[in-house]
Amino acid sequence: MQPPTLTSPDLSHVLESLYALQRHGIKLGLEHTHRLLEFLGHPQKNLTLIHIAGTNGKGSTCAYIDSILRADGKKVGLYTSPHLIRFNERIRVNGIPIKDHEIIAFMEHAGATIKEIESTFFETTTAMALDHFKRHSVDVAVIETGLGGRLDSTNVIKPDLIVITPISMDHMEILGNTIEKIAEEKAGIIKEKTPVISVGQSKTVQKILYGKAQEKNTSISVAKSPSDIQMKTDCTEFRYDGTSYRTSLIGEHQAANAALAIAAIQQYNPHLNNEIIEAGLNTLFWPGRMQKLSERIYYDVAHNEDGIKMALKSVHTLFPNKPFYGLFCLKGEKELDRIGEYISGQFDRLLVSSDKKGFLLDTHQLSKKLTLLGIHNEPVESIMVGIKKIKQIIRGSGVALIFGTHYIAEEIFLEFEISFDTGVI
Repeated sequence: MQPPTLTSPDLSHVLESLYALQRHGIKLGLEHTHRLLEFLGHPQKNLTLIHIAGTNGKGSTCAYIDSILRADGKKVGLYTSPHLIRFNERIRVNGIPIKDHEIIAFMEHAGATIKEIESTFFETTTAMALDHFKRHSVDVAVIETGLGGRLDSTNVIKPDLIVITPISMDHMEILGNTIEKIAEEKAGIIKEKTPVISVGQSKTVQKILYGKAQEKNTSISVAKSPSDIQMKTDCTEFRYDGTSYRTSLIGEHQAANAALAIAAIQQYNPHLNNEIIEAGLNTLFWPGRMQKLSERIYYDVAHNEDGIKMALKSVHTLFPNKPFYGLFCLKGEKELDRIGEYISGQFDRLLVSSDKKGFLLDTHQLSKKLTLLGIHNEPVESIMVGIKKIKQIIRGSGVALIFGTHYIAEEIFLEFEISFDTGVI
């Protein structure tokens, strides 16, 4: 199978200029996004919007909501980040990523304003998404926050529904080094008299969310927990509010994400029948989340302690007492002390590597840090070498998990001949 052509020459040039905006760094604040949207004619103003924030499960919950709404015949915009293979994945209408020529046209149209106000990468992509959804006249758009909530560029919207996934420790260098500070930032998407659906949170987080809801004259509905969860090697079955469901995603946490999505959909459209919800859950393809690459090799983009803990739990539940092997990469070492606690003692063999583009921790730097934490590991020179070694190791009865980042998705999917040639992600 030939690997897909990921970008056109024209798009490559435009994306270079778009990625160059990252030199402006992460600027938490709404002023630039408001100015860019003003230039575009305020495309967000006439959109029906669902806004999702949280730490883990944001993307999966967005994808569930999108899939259920599409099963109901709605034309749905979906804005998520990061992308796995192509930038275009971030902005979709009915599952179809934004076209190359649409990205080029937007950047040509808005380029002068972007340069003038020194808009960041995420501010620009948020404006691009909202403009794209307006141009395609979507019935509803599902918007995932990028970082935090209060000052995240997506917080320029006035949503019809707000959804909050589990809140835990992540991006502490930006959002704050306590759960209270992080929860305050996430709670910042709660708007005046706008309904909020949340998963059950810790008492600390719950207090902050309820306080913000009271301040904004609104209420929070807590989604019921799923029950009778049965994980299988290619799906998860569960019950929610007396009805049985099946999702194509794997893990107890994915049942919880699906339950939150169901609660959100029922708030948005109380008359939606269970068959449509089931169809939406069942047909979802959301790569990089406990994704089955082969019979006994899985890939999860989990990069923080809660995400990694859930991925490890899923594998151990599916394959109890099987030899367990890992291939691990990580972007930064700031949270490695916390992550290391959950990795320690989990694997029969743990390989570590880095990406070919240099976004991640150097292989030997990661290996040395893990060794200092008392975690035995084996550095390998590349992801491709690591995958080949994993394939050899598990020929007997073992199972393997590749995890730690989305930056290696392209290399993984090429090795396993997973293609997005149809254009549908």
